[in-house]
Amino acid sequence: MPPPLLNRLQKHVADWPWRRVGVLAGVSLVLALTLVVYLFGISDHFFSRLFSAFIVLFWLLAVTFLAVVPFVTWATEHWFGRGWAEVSTPAPRPRRAGGSPAATRSFSSPATSRRPETR
Repeated sequence: MPPPLLNRLQKHVADWPWRRVGVLAGVSLVLALTLVVYLFGISDHFFSRLFSAFIVLFWLLAVTFLAVVPFVTWATEHWFGRGWAEVSTPAPRPRRAGGSPAATRSFSSPATSRRPETR
């Protein structure tokens, strides 16, 4: 029997290079905050409004990708079955034989046959 999901997840997360992740996140945050302060300054409470909007957007994205998407994936597999999510392809039609009269017809534009002759 495979180990429970929580144990596998903890082992997988423990293997991540957390020091490198922390350094990259910290440098990115400092550069982003420096750019915002340089462009907009700290007047008119812009920085606090930007921070609160970021937190709201961050939580909306986190809830969507960490809860809603996995739940929908799980629900489609367990409630409807795997075949429900797969697109069925129609069976290919058999081809006609190569020597039929329809294959030897020449196709010309109908517009040329309706034009009057002007010579």
